[in-house]
Amino acid sequence: LALTLTLTLAPAALASDLSDDLPARRSRLASRLGQDAMLIVTSAPPRRYSLDVDYEYRQDSNLYYLTGIAQDGTTLVLLPGNRTTRELLFVKDQDPAQEHWRGHYLTAAEATARSGVDKVLPLSQFETVVGALLSRQPAGGITAEDGARFFEALGDGRARLALVLDAGRPTDPLTPAQTLARDLRDRYAGFQTIDATPLLIDARLIKTPVEQSLLKTATDISADAQMAGMRAARAGAFEYEVKAAIEAVHRSRGARSVAYPSIVGSGPNATILHYPEATRQMAAGDLLLVDAACNYEYMSPDITRTYPISGTFSPDQRALYEIVLKAQDEALTVARAGRTLTDVHNKAVEVIKHGLLALGLITDTTGNQYRMWFTHGTSHYIGIDVHDVGDNRRPLQPGMAFVIEPGLYVRRSALDALPRTAENQALIDRIGPAVQRYDGLGVRVEDSFLLEPGGPRRLSAAVPRTVTEIETFMRQRTAAPGASR
Repeated sequence: LALTLTLTLAPAALASDLSDDLPARRSRLASRLGQDAMLIVTSAPPRRYSLDVDYEYRQDSNLYYLTGIAQDGTTLVLLPGNRTTRELLFVKDQDPAQEHWRGHYLTAAEATARSGVDKVLPLSQFETVVGALLSRQPAGGITAEDGARFFEALGDGRARLALVLDAGRPTDPLTPAQTLARDLRDRYAGFQTIDATPLLIDARLIKTPVEQSLLKTATDISADAQMAGMRAARAGAFEYEVKAAIEAVHRSRGARSVAYPSIVGSGPNATILHYPEATRQMAAGDLLLVDAACNYEYMSPDITRTYPISGTFSPDQRALYEIVLKAQDEALTVARAGRTLTDVHNKAVEVIKHGLLALGLITDTTGNQYRMWFTHGTSHYIGIDVHDVGDNRRPLQPGMAFVIEPGLYVRRSALDALPRTAENQALIDRIGPAVQRYDGLGVRVEDSFLLEPGGPRRLSAAVPRTVTEIETFMRQRTAAPGASR
C-alpha cells in the first residue's frame, strides 16, 4: 500500500481572501497577549489508524485559525513585543524521499503565500531557535535589537510563555503543548507559562467576513447533500446508500471531509444520538434521521433532518415532529444579540415540556421528566469545529455562528432504566401507554445560523423543514423521472 498525503489547496480567490485575513487574526491575538509574551502554537500530530496506516490528517484548529496551514509538522511563534520580526513559522524540512511517499511539503515561499508570515524556517530549527530566544540570544533572523523587549522581560523574570494548554479531563495524557511547556520550563527560566486558550476562544467566537463566507459555502454544500440523501431514501434501500449519496455531494463540491461522522438512522436507530453503523435496511413507514454536514476549508456547519421514508408522516410521527419544530421556531425568537445560547435552550425546553405533556409522555412540566425524551442541549457554536469553542452563557454578538437542534427520542428503555421507586412506578403506569404508542420514534431538527446585526440568518434554509415542505419534496422526488428503483 503506497501511503499518500495530498495537500488540498484552496482555489486562488479563496486562498487570497484567507491569506489577507490571517495576519489580522494574528495581530488581534498579539495585542491581547502583550509585548512581554511569546506564543507557541503547534500542529496536531498524525494519528495511527492501524499498523503503518494513519488516519486522514486534520490540522489543529487553533493553528489553522492563525495560519491557514493544513500540513502537519507546522509550528507558529508570535513575539508581539519585537520591533520588526514578530512572527516565525516553522514547516517541515524539504525531503524528496518522504515527499515521494507522502506528497509535496510546503516550501517557505508557499507557506508565506498561504499564511502571510514572512519569516518561514525549517521545523528542524525550532528547538534551536526557541532555545536561543529563551536564553536571550538572537536567532531565527531576530536580532538583539529586534528582540530587546522580550529579552528584557526574560531578564526581569516577567516574560510570559503562552501555549494552548487546555487539556480537558485531568486524567487525560499530556498534550504535545503541555509536554513542550514542561520541557521548556525545565530548561529555561525568566518566564511564567500561561494558557492561551481563553484568548483563542474569544478570537474564534466572532467570525470574520472571510469565515462567514466560507461557512455559508460549507452550509450550501451540506444543504444540497442533505437533499441528495432525501432523494436516495426509500423503502428497501439501506441507510448506507443515503450516507453515500450525501458524502458524494460533499466530495464532488470540494469539501475536505465530513464535518463529523454522518449519522443516518432509520426506525429505532433514529433514537440513537450518534448512531454509527448505517447498516439497516429501511422499511415503509420508517422515519429517517440524518445528521450530516461537510468540512469545507475548515468550516463546519451542522444540519439534521428527520423525514418519512414513505413520503408522508403518520399521525403519531407528525405529532412528535411538530413539537420539535415548534421548539426550534420558538427558540429562534430568543436568539438575539445580548441573549445567550442557554436562553435559547431554556425556551426550547419550555415548548418541549408542554408538547410532551399533551402527548401523555410526561405528567409534570415543572420538573425534569422531559429529560427522558430530550437528552441533549439545544445549541452549540459552530465554526472551525462543529462543536466550536465558546461558553453558552456568553451574550450573543453579531458574527457568532451556532445551531438550534431540539430533539425527542422515545424508547421504552428510558423507563426500564428508572429506579423502581414508588414514585417512578406511578409515573410509568401513567405514561406507559403513550410510551408504547410512540416507542421507537426519534426526531431532531437542526439548522445552522449566523447572527447578523438584524438577527439570526438560517444558513441551511434550503433544506425542507416543515411537514408540508418535507412531504412535498418527497412526493416530487418519487414522481421524478428515473426515481423508481
